Amino acid sequence: MEDLRRAGVLCHITSLPGDYGIGTLGKEAYRFAKSLAASGVKVWQILPLVQTGYGDSPYQSVSYSSGNPYLIDPELLAKEKLLTKEELKEAKRKRTSGIDYGELYRSRYALLRKAFSRFNFDSEIFRDWIKTGVSEDYALFMTAKTKFGGTFCDWGEPIRLRDPDAIEQLRTEFHEEYLFWHFLQFEFRRQWTALKNFCNSLGLSLLGDIPLYVAYDSADVWAHPELFKLDEEYRPRKVAGVPPDYFSETGQLWGNPVYDWAAHEREGFAWWKARLGDALQTYDFVRIDHFRGLDRYYEVPYGAENAVSGEWADGPKETFFAGIEGRDRIIAEDLGILDDGVRTLLKETGFPGMKVLLFAFDGRDDNEHLPGNIGKNVVYYTGTHDNDTVKGYVDSLDAETYFLFRSRVAAELQREKILVRLGKHGEGIPEAFVRMALASDAALAVIPIQDLLGLGNEARMNYPGTEEGNWQFRLTGQPSARTFARLKKMIKNYRR
Repeated sequence: MEDLRRAGVLCHITSLPGDYGIGTLGKEAYRFAKSLAASGVKVWQILPLVQTGYGDSPYQSVSYSSGNPYLIDPELLAKEKLLTKEELKEAKRKRTSGIDYGELYRSRYALLRKAFSRFNFDSEIFRDWIKTGVSEDYALFMTAKTKFGGTFCDWGEPIRLRDPDAIEQLRTEFHEEYLFWHFLQFEFRRQWTALKNFCNSLGLSLLGDIPLYVAYDSADVWAHPELFKLDEEYRPRKVAGVPPDYFSETGQLWGNPVYDWAAHEREGFAWWKARLGDALQTYDFVRIDHFRGLDRYYEVPYGAENAVSGEWADGPKETFFAGIEGRDRIIAEDLGILDDGVRTLLKETGFPGMKVLLFAFDGRDDNEHLPGNIGKNVVYYTGTHDNDTVKGYVDSLDAETYFLFRSRVAAELQREKILVRLGKHGEGIPEAFVRMALASDAALAVIPIQDLLGLGNEARMNYPGTEEGNWQFRLTGQPSARTFARLKKMIKNYRR
């Protein structure tokens, strides 16, 4: 990657505008892709496409290989004659800057079940899809969850332990329900593949995200409990988190079950190879979230109130990547608490790491996030989905702190010979950040759509460590032609 100079834009599918309560894989996604490509953007970055669970986070899914049914476009289903014009009309919602997940849960699945009622599930193409096995564990898990409720550890022992006879009984007694969940994944994959092929035809690559950990209440853990640190009742013994640091005195308690890496190594990392293979087939490039956990990871006893009592443990390190295909399309999210071990692992793999411009202005000349210090084999962001927007961050500063911050930004602009007028109240800062990222030596510079549009805190995507109010940012309309023209000019000026 370091021999290339590309520009990217980060905008998750859910954040796209549209008439159905959430961004979908329909016409607005195609319009956005065309505008990106026409502007000279080469990479469209999105968050995980998986079906979300509690908290609506794309980093907590019921299955790593699933696609989010909310993203299935109703109008494309209507073209298949699976929905009527009247049903489309009833499904339309007022375009707002947020997402009402509660209302979406109540209405969208009901709509999708209407589409399924008209679907020919005896067709050869659908039966061939089921035979691939891609959505088998997902369909079984969601069927059991729909019929029995709770988490999988609460189910009767035969189902909880996946007794073959009990699984076959589940598949046959609730066959229509079982087929419904396969149908959702079949339709999602058809729509996603068509969109991806369209983007690729425009010279636009898709960069996706793969979380390091999976959710406990998931088909992944249910189907492969031996690969996680669970007790005899299949409940977690250890869960993932982050130790206390500058941002939190008690650390972060994520709650995901941690891997039994010795068990993974005994099977030659087959499960992980399948997971990475699925991601590399879904996207053109894949960013491994929390990459540092492959060197060493932080685990906390299950049931702890916070992360203070956790300990560091060794991950699989370089052995994890032996024989992994598609290594040249992997990016490492190497932010957070780093040490020599993870730096060595990053160097051994050769993966591009990440740098974030919002982290650069602490006054240290050796700050690794400053444009002059980042190097080439890097993906450079103005900010990420876990940060405030540039404008939101600036607006949060008191007058004295902002004055110091502005002076540091101005000094960097002068060093990089970038002309942007900075105002007394944050004017010009978002544009300055966009220009600094694009002008840098980074192989790939990625601009969140919020920073390209100069949006404030109201457009923030996620507050790490909180479970409510996240993942709701949404555009009410496509960015203007003027916005894309300005981006095109900057991309040309900075030779990306």
